[in-house]
Amino acid sequence: MSFQEEWGRIRRAAEADGRTRLNSAASGSPGDGADRLVVHQEDLGQVGHEAFLLHGRLKKAGDVTRGATGDGSTATAARVLTSHNFTMGDALTTTAAIWEDQVKTLLQACAHISNHLDYSKKSHTHEDQKIAATMSHRDGRAVSTSEIAKFYE
Repeated sequence: MSFQEEWGRIRRAAEADGRTRLNSAASGSPGDGADRLVVHQEDLGQVGHEAFLLHGRLKKAGDVTRGATGDGSTATAARVLTSHNFTMGDALTTTAAIWEDQVKTLLQACAHISNHLDYSKKSHTHEDQKIAATMSHRDGRAVSTSEIAKFYE
């Protein structure tokens, strides 16, 4: 079976399912704006701020090795179980280590999202200011966004 035949079969199956769209944009005619992504500066700021807040909460709540109160209850429990020859102690130590790795991964993702959106917001603001400074009418008035959009329709 060639790639084109297999791809066609996969697309037909996805279309019949109704929940999956492959290689297609939202319904509507091309150029009607339905396939455009619009993001507002406030949205970027809010998502970045929420990622920052989540990072802080997760850093405190996700540290099971030290415990929520800082007493190291998980590590202590693992040591006590191991010292009494329970194999559960080693399993708990392994589980805590895996948990800690997963939390670190989530913390990195939250930090990345927050930092990226902060950068994007600042970068877009700077670009908008630069465009506004270079695009103006003959009388010096700034060209509005809607007027600029007409050039691309």
